Amino acid sequence: MYLFPKMLDHYQIQLTRMLEAEQYGEARELLQFLLQCRGEDARNYEEWTNLLNWLEMAFPSGVESTDTQDDEEELRHQALGAGPQDEAYIRQVLYIMKHHPMIDQQMLALERAALLRHPQIDEEIVTWLSAAPLHPVLQFKALQCLRRRGVSGVIHLTRMSEEVELEIGDTPLSLEQFPPAVIQVLERVEQVTETSDPTLPHFAREMWKECLQFVYGTSMYSWLLRDDADMLDCFAAALHQSVLLAAYGMADDDELRDTYGITQALRFRYEQACRLLRQVNNAGLGQGDD
Repeated sequence: MYLFPKMLDHYQIQLTRMLEAEQYGEARELLQFLLQCRGEDARNYEEWTNLLNWLEMAFPSGVESTDTQDDEEELRHQALGAGPQDEAYIRQVLYIMKHHPMIDQQMLALERAALLRHPQIDEEIVTWLSAAPLHPVLQFKALQCLRRRGVSGVIHLTRMSEEVELEIGDTPLSLEQFPPAVIQVLERVEQVTETSDPTLPHFAREMWKECLQFVYGTSMYSWLLRDDADMLDCFAAALHQSVLLAAYGMADDDELRDTYGITQALRFRYEQACRLLRQVNNAGLGQGDD
């Protein structure tokens, strides 16, 4: 059997949606079907094989099960803290946290891990967080998970190619818990954008939240904490630019610099801030649930 390009695109989108919805039984069946098709790129077969192997390792009890939906409902039920948390469930949550190929599913596992009642969970998360090269936002979510579990103490991490030392108990659990200096950047953009387009403040909030999760604990974050008016202007202008590019695909750079008072002397700082926002946007998680 051969697939037309549009059919392949359709199945790829369908597979992604199944994984996002935790429909692992259906995803397994689709992968098995795709692996029987001929004429595709070798990289596709490798990706499908690896994903199928992961599903069969992560959910061994469900490989032959015809009641996948019930299994998934039970998983969600346990995730909310209701019902027993047996060893199999705990191992499953930790396995997804460490090995799932989709970051958003790892984040969901971290939310579940925050509710697990087992003496070794804290050590498991700390060891994984300290040893593995993780996406900066995933690292931040893991720090939040540890704080929610009541863990404190210093942890050493590599974030954005920097060696950092962080106190777990200081990790912000919401945007409002970040220091006032970084909140002022968002407030400045909200004030400017709310009159021109009421939807932009929402975009700005979500984008800034993700940016803060991305840079938390790094030297760039330390710059923001200086509560320097010029730095605030540079980051506010950069955030506004990023929001306009995401919403409309264009931004008037000269107008933005004039609006936020970015003089020639501040041009280099402003461009640094723009590069950082581009890096965050290119990471493309789109999370913002705190």
